[in-house]
This record gives sequence, C-alpha cells and structure tokens, in this order.
Amino acid sequence: MTILTAILALGGLTLLLAIMLIVANRKLYVYEDPRINVVEDMLPHANCGACGQPGCRPFAEVLVAGEALPGKCTVSSEEGRQAIADFLGIAVGGEEKQVARLACAGGSNVAVNRAHYEGINSCQGAALVSGGGKGCFWGCLGMGDCASVCDFDAIVMNEHGLPMVDVDKCTACGDCVEVCPKDLFSLQPVSHQVWVACKNLEHGDAVLEDCQVGCTACGKCAMDGGDLITMVHNLPVVHYGQGNLHRETIDRCPTGAIVWLEKGEVHKGKEARKIVRLGERGWGES
Repeated sequence: MTILTAILALGGLTLLLAIMLIVANRKLYVYEDPRINVVEDMLPHANCGACGQPGCRPFAEVLVAGEALPGKCTVSSEEGRQAIADFLGIAVGGEEKQVARLACAGGSNVAVNRAHYEGINSCQGAALVSGGGKGCFWGCLGMGDCASVCDFDAIVMNEHGLPMVDVDKCTACGDCVEVCPKDLFSLQPVSHQVWVACKNLEHGDAVLEDCQVGCTACGKCAMDGGDLITMVHNLPVVHYGQGNLHRETIDRCPTGAIVWLEKGEVHKGKEARKIVRLGERGWGES
C-alpha cells in the first residue's frame, strides 16, 4: 500500500509539473521571426561592431525589424548586402566604409628615441614609464599593440616600427583605437583624403629635432584651406563636410605632416622637404 501511494504521489507531481510547464510555455512564449536565423547566416560573422551593433546576430534582428538597412554592414560584399536586401524586400541602403587612421608618421627612420625602454614589449607598458622613450611625447611607440589586437590582420608593423593599415581588410571595429595609449588611432570615412599624420602640440622648427615629419604649426595648410582647415593647439584641424577639400591644400606643408590619401597610398605635398633619415651616427641623408 505504501509503494502504491508513493507511485501515485510521484505520478501526480509529475503531471502537475507537466501542466505547469505547458501553461508557462504558452504564457511566456516570445515569438522570434525565423528570418533572423536566415539573415544571420547571410552576414559575414565578423562580429566587428562596425554596423553599430555588438555582433552579427543583433544586427540581423534590427534588419528583420526594419530598424536598419543592410548597407550598414561595411564588411559584407556588395553582393552579400544585396542578397539580404532582396530576401527581406528592403532597400540596400548606403553606408560609407570607415577605416582606422593613424595620426603619426614618426617611424624609427625619422623620429628619435631619447631613452631606452626595457620591459614588457607593449606600447601600454612603455607608456607607463614617463610616456615611453620617444623624443616626441605624442608619437607612436611602435611596439605593435594595435597589430596584436586586430582580429582581421588589417594592421602590420613596417620596417620602421610604424603601424600600416590595410584599408581593404579594416572593418572599423575600433580595437586599435581602444588599445593605443597615445590615442593615435581614429575611425574615419574613406572619403576623408586630407589627413593630419601628427599629434604633436609643440610649435616651431624645434619639433624637427625629435621628428623630421612632425607638424611645426606653420599654418600654411590653414591659409590654403580657407575655412576648411583651422589651427587648434598648434595642429591643423580639418573640417570635413563643410566643403570640398582639394589636394593642393597640402602642397606647401614643409614637413609632409599633412598628407593626401588615395587608393591606400600616402602622398605628400610638392614642397615637403626630402626626409633626412636617422642613421647609426645621427641624422644623415637618405
């Protein structure tokens, strides 16, 4: 009798729990559009955040909800974005590709180190020791933290210890922006072709004692750029979107600190002096 009572009690409890689960499933069920999974599979699975969402899954959700257009994914191919638009029956939309840009051109061939750093091979570690050993306090320390954190192999260090960004591979994820202790990286639309490759705040030719391509705050680019370029704290500030900037704006820069970017190549102005490279015995002609 005791065994029968136990079996009935266990069976009753099981039935009660099953009924509760059925009721909870019906009351708490949240419908999820099956198109989300399809769209997620059509995305590149980079989870880079360039679209403004934390990953491809959340981006698929806002696409299906009609809160965004496929064009915001700058990592997908044109064909991939069009395929998503066709599947959802919406416009592709447009979003200009953004890339990481470095505001420094002071590699080891043109910039001086005033102290020798020994420690963890990391820009962040070196920056903790009096800002690093570079003569220019604002300059790139060249230990490649940015290249290490880039999951897309879009940043490599050149022979002079300066990061080089591959525009085609860059997804504008922002990891290099966050890791750089000198705040030298920023995300820029590819249409921003006039670029100030320097963050030095000093003034005058004394700047050249530490870096041959540093900005001396001469202001010639601001004179030639009209209201589109102004000097702020001894550095040119380019006001993108307020007018059409032309390549001649950089022509009179004596050091090549302000450059013109086109098709992944860096072009200096006509009056930029010949770079004097740093050799074993000091400054000498390249």
